[in-house]
Amino acid sequence: MLQSFDQRNHDILININGELKPREQSGISPFDSLVQGGDGVWEGLRVYGGRIFKLEEHLARMLGSAKALAIDGVPSVQEIIEQIERTLAANEMRDGVHIRLTLSRGEKITSGMDPRLNQAGPTLIVLAEWKDLVYDKTGLRLITSSVRRFPPDCLDPNIHHNNLIQSILAKLEANHAGVDDAILLDLQGFVAETNATHIFAVEGGVVRTPTTRACPEGVTRSTVLELCAAHDVSHQVGDMSLTSFYRADEVFTTGTMGELAGVVEIDGRKIGNGKAPGPITERLSAMYRELTATSGYIVSR
Repeated sequence: MLQSFDQRNHDILININGELKPREQSGISPFDSLVQGGDGVWEGLRVYGGRIFKLEEHLARMLGSAKALAIDGVPSVQEIIEQIERTLAANEMRDGVHIRLTLSRGEKITSGMDPRLNQAGPTLIVLAEWKDLVYDKTGLRLITSSVRRFPPDCLDPNIHHNNLIQSILAKLEANHAGVDDAILLDLQGFVAETNATHIFAVEGGVVRTPTTRACPEGVTRSTVLELCAAHDVSHQVGDMSLTSFYRADEVFTTGTMGELAGVVEIDGRKIGNGKAPGPITERLSAMYRELTATSGYIVSR
């Protein structure tokens, strides 16, 4: 599942605070809060046929996270959308594109942790790349990580921040085990999510997923739950132990980078037939693809 370099991205233009620069000439200051302490928020967006899927929902989450971090001088929704459209137009991108949208607290007058050192305003980065879906649709293999997700009383998971060290440590374990990704538990031992996605189980025809007590509120996760409600697919949200996933008929993950992706193995246990995603996963995937093809913010440029 290791991503490869797409040669089309060699000459892309990257937007930093409204200035478009070639990939090799782009960069932020070593005094920026992203470099100093991972102090920023981000979103992943996907463009389908000139439409940005769930743009409003992603921007609401990003701006809500920026507010929670007390970042001053945050651009308006319209200002951010304008920069996204400028970036896509400059790169002549309309389909098969992933956007990494980042907003940091900005550049400091000197290195240090204190946010009062940030006096230049935030840094907005729009990084648009040609990128196919990153997960193999034939089925993922997962392990359980030794890393635990923070509960809200340690670090609120609803802040979609750039400090991803927990996920990176879990991904290192997955890489070492030779599998695709790792499941992280919360401090009570319930499943939270994987290092990069939310996770669902299907048992007895019921689609189940953990709460967001120890993981971010996912836009793709919410979309899947909405699809279940709209199409009379039984679904539940609640605490789930690993056993709930080991014994499931189907397991799948959700995320902007990979949409819905079936899981065929967890900690050496075969899920379903161990070879391909199950029928409910396939049905929901088809519904999701139809939604991305017919809805979203229409890029005007």
